[in-house]
Amino acid sequence: MNKKQIIFVTSNAGKVKSAQRDLKDVEIIQYKAELIEPRNDNIKEISKIKAIQAYKIVRKPCISMDSGFFIEELKGFPRSYVNYALETIGIEGILKLMEGKENRHCKFKECLVYYDGHNMKFFEAETNGLLSNEIRGLENEKNWSKLSYIFEVAEIGKTIAELDDNEREKYLSKKEQSCFKKFINWYFKNENTINLK
Repeated sequence: MNKKQIIFVTSNAGKVKSAQRDLKDVEIIQYKAELIEPRNDNIKEISKIKAIQAYKIVRKPCISMDSGFFIEELKGFPRSYVNYALETIGIEGILKLMEGKENRHCKFKECLVYYDGHNMKFFEAETNGLLSNEIRGLENEKNWSKLSYIFEVAEIGKTIAELDDNEREKYLSKKEQSCFKKFINWYFKNENTINLK
């Protein structure tokens, strides 16, 4: 029996690997495209606009995703402007801004959108953690963002980039509320009424 195919419009290979990990029962078809991100603090609104762009490119039902990074002590900075922050001050600059700060709480917010040209469905999730005091970890193709080197998994005490394969799998398997898992649960409940091909 052939797997259902899902077109994921993104240029981020790390996001594709995350999708492949959580969407094991379907085949992920990556369509590499740089989607224009509007200046907006609302992750859901950005995701909506990107989904419309993605559909115009592939002309087939597809998914797209946007995410933001929020540091509590910095009033949410950089929020949805992660790429801009990384291109300008980098993770080194983010750590500099947090020197001497006791409150290290931070989180990722993500929103995946399925759009078939008529109907749009949103799947949101967030992951809480702590901002490390220094850059830690090794390069790994599974790290989809530079933030992996400073985002610490609180219960493990390691940054995402420091996790070995077993720790990574154990940590990620707990993320039952990832937007990819929410999407696939919805998909299999509604597969008779939707068509992703």
